[in-house]
Amino acid sequence: MEFLRTPEERFENLENFPYEPNYRSVPDGEGGQLRIHCVDTGPRDGRVILLMHGQPAWCYLYRFMIPMLVAKGFRVIAPDLVGFGRSDKPTERVNYTYANHVSWMSDWLTQLDLTDITVFFQDWGSLIGLRLVAAFPERFSHVVLANGGLPAGIIPEAFAKPLQEAYETLPVPEAHELGERFRDTSGIPGFLYWRKFAAENPAIAKPGTHIMIEMLGSRLSQGEMDAFDAPFPDLSYAAGAQQFPTLVPLFHNEPEVAENKAAWKILEQFEKPFLLAFSDNDPVTKGGEKAFKERVPGCKGVEHRVIRSAGHFLQQEQPEHCVQAILDVMDYQ
Repeated sequence: MEFLRTPEERFENLENFPYEPNYRSVPDGEGGQLRIHCVDTGPRDGRVILLMHGQPAWCYLYRFMIPMLVAKGFRVIAPDLVGFGRSDKPTERVNYTYANHVSWMSDWLTQLDLTDITVFFQDWGSLIGLRLVAAFPERFSHVVLANGGLPAGIIPEAFAKPLQEAYETLPVPEAHELGERFRDTSGIPGFLYWRKFAAENPAIAKPGTHIMIEMLGSRLSQGEMDAFDAPFPDLSYAAGAQQFPTLVPLFHNEPEVAENKAAWKILEQFEKPFLLAFSDNDPVTKGGEKAFKERVPGCKGVEHRVIRSAGHFLQQEQPEHCVQAILDVMDYQ
């Protein structure tokens, strides 16, 4: 599998991110290896907190939460998904499948051989991370799900064909339009515009990364903008960012619907503490917590919360409240 590796100098002197890189290699599925990066900081014997990011971000998204958790004595591990951050970036979009992402991160997780893991998932971090919980439930002790989910063909079949046909005729949006598109519930779902933007607008590489984050609620300094754009020197590095929205199994006939339904069956037996911390101003995942409350037994008896004054990327908008959600879920046994 051909891949690119973002030059290390693009990650030098990042604002509020003093962490040394850590790398592990996993099989790429074609006889080669891919390098996965993570931040791994805090006492080696501390209880493990795993933080998983979504698209189009990388573990820099957790720059405010990491030091707070380390100060509490935890070992904090925050990986970059393949195609993002400092991790290797396969050059062909066809290499980025949902199944491959689950396989790559499963191999990474089992190499670390961690147990008693408390996890904080958001966005694609949850689509992949919840599959890890379903595959290795014995490794996880506590879950915080924030602005995420595990879709398995959520668009009814009656609407699937008209929406798929409409998608083909959608104009390619500009980055500055995406926030409005997500918040307009009167017509085509905003996520389909995001899918179209990522797949067909070269601005996904630069400056689309930081603009997308700002469109969904965050306000960034110039240093933070540069950091979010750092993984993608040009469009050739951004195949993963282009492909990710296409991989979300919204329609019943898309790949990994059956596998996600099977994962839901396991989550329906998951009794360990499972806390929901969705923000109050996220147009992407609004209402997504309901299915987990109804179906995951670990949600029962847990004090869920709404993270106020936060959009999609709540880790950087309300990091203290996200950290508190982690601390609170760990109080449940």
